[in-house]
Amino acid sequence: MNRPAATTSAPASTCQIRVAGHLDDHWSACLDGFALTRGDDGNTVLTGPVADQAQLHGVLTRVRDLGVPLLSLTTGCAGPRAETTVQPALERVLRTERLTLQAGTAADADATWAYRQLEPVGEWLTDVPSDPEAYRARFTDPARLATTVIVELDSTVIGDFTLRVEDTRTQAGVAGNARSKQAELRWVLAPACTGHGYATEAVRELLRYCFQDLGVHRVTANCFLDDDTSWRLMERVGMRRELHAVRDSLHRSGRWLDTVAYAILEEEWSPT
Repeated sequence: MNRPAATTSAPASTCQIRVAGHLDDHWSACLDGFALTRGDDGNTVLTGPVADQAQLHGVLTRVRDLGVPLLSLTTGCAGPRAETTVQPALERVLRTERLTLQAGTAADADATWAYRQLEPVGEWLTDVPSDPEAYRARFTDPARLATTVIVELDSTVIGDFTLRVEDTRTQAGVAGNARSKQAELRWVLAPACTGHGYATEAVRELLRYCFQDLGVHRVTANCFLDDDTSWRLMERVGMRRELHAVRDSLHRSGRWLDTVAYAILEEEWSPT
């Protein structure tokens, strides 16, 4: 089942992002200096200039990371503002020997809820959905949906991955060369489909896409150390461990867990 990639209008000079809840002014600094206007309706409007699609995507990603629901996005140059969509990180359909990978759509919410609600999956998720409606609202958040990659086997959804493209750390004067040069991968696979190499197959294809199609410099991933299935996958595809943080994350079970971070550079990656 092929679905066209989401499209967006040309980059706009001004952007307004409306989010649920009141954000404090200090968040402006991490949101590219966007001005924050808190309304009587309990929501906040962020207004600021955007130079290109990469900057817009970065701001939306940071909004998503704040944990506030995105209500609307408007951009405009001269003339009236128009509603726009966010360009997905996965810009075309990818196919491997057994799998199809494509940009997520709102229609995928129910299929992914079916396995994300299961205890073996929720054990390692940062946010466990409380009910189908709450999950659907989070899944269809434009910023989150833009980073979602749906994995299908024989036209059946078996997993959803995250592909987040971002700017690398840089010094003044060379920032333009750092735009969209790093990607982060995350993955969730239906428990019934584990043990068959599907996750490894999908990750290898996304690495290929990142390095060959997107031209990124570096791809990262991280997980709890206790989630050995994930970090063993990272090592299987050639990623190296860069960080082992001791008891830095509080699990919902009440335990303090170690986390590990992995990465692979373009020159370290092999297509075979």
